[in-house]
Amino acid sequence: QFVEVVLDPQETVIAEAGGMMFMEDDIKFDAKMGDGSNPKQGFWKTLMSAGGRLLTGESLFMTHFTNEGNQQRRVAFAAPYPGTIVPIDMATINATISHPNNRPSIICQKDAFLCAAHGTKLTVHFNKRIGTGFFGGEGFILQKCKGDGMLFIHAGGCIEQRQLRQGERLRVDTGLSGGIYLSLH
Repeated sequence: QFVEVVLDPQETVIAEAGGMMFMEDDIKFDAKMGDGSNPKQGFWKTLMSAGGRLLTGESLFMTHFTNEGNQQRRVAFAAPYPGTIVPIDMATINATISHPNNRPSIICQKDAFLCAAHGTKLTVHFNKRIGTGFFGGEGFILQKCKGDGMLFIHAGGCIEQRQLRQGERLRVDTGLSGGIYLSLH
């Protein structure tokens, strides 16, 4: 499986370093420290944010692919191991799950992020439960993705998507969980 993204002129997509499968002419790529979600952020905050990615085992740098031509161009991304790529429309999630002070996030395995629309914020998420951190399979460090564009995550094996009703609980082994929506009600 792979994700093929059609970029309009001057449009940018971000991806994990090493995830690019192919790109057409006119697409320029730059390795940048951070995800680019806050361009006015100072150097030290950018460094700290990018440094947090090292904790997840990812690269300090994100790759930004920009179409510098005057027509649509394609770039494709593939996962580093067999599995399933899951497209997530963050705008749809934001529209269905709303909270006045916060947008919902996706919490996923530390290596699940594949690529996303420019402006998606990627941060470290710490698992706060001791038992889950030690015995859950994924440890204490996860990724949090927040934004309003398309997000693509990757997980090995099969994918079962579930939407829980209000008050419903489902216990899942964290080593087998690719990603979960985090919302505030």
